[in-house]
Amino acid sequence: MNPRRAFTAALLLSSCVFAAPVALALEAPKERPILTVSGKIGVKNAGETARFDMKMIEALPQHSFTTRTPWFDKPVKFTGPLLSDVMAAVKASGTTISAVAINDYKITIPLADTAKHKVIVARLLDDQPMAVRDKGPLFVVYPFDSSAELRSSTYYERSIWQLKALEVQ
Repeated sequence: MNPRRAFTAALLLSSCVFAAPVALALEAPKERPILTVSGKIGVKNAGETARFDMKMIEALPQHSFTTRTPWFDKPVKFTGPLLSDVMAAVKASGTTISAVAINDYKITIPLADTAKHKVIVARLLDDQPMAVRDKGPLFVVYPFDSSAELRSSTYYERSIWQLKALEVQ
């Protein structure tokens, strides 16, 4: 084959290979899943859902803030991944998130909140894992002290503890 044609063919082939969208894989949980994400997501590891165990949550970039809340008598430190990082891990594409707790409490969180307010899926409270009786093992929490806007019933209601599932709509 003519070297010029071979180069052109190789270039076209490599363009096709690199132009194809690459879906990032999400490994299956190795331990008991603690969070299930479903709905409008592009990355799945269990049928039509994405399941996370605690090690998978811990593997996401971790963030912390200390804030006052209506549920504790003093400011407490929350640590965990940003909700936006969880949504990015599953390639969420909706506009709202339906969050469900272990006791079936359900609240809708606008997807825009995840970037605007640095919402955390807390796994640690004052650097300690949270038991179910202590609002754990996961607690969606807003940085209430960062803005007066966040110190309202709207955002307090969106802070859901004992989180078990997120459905992107």
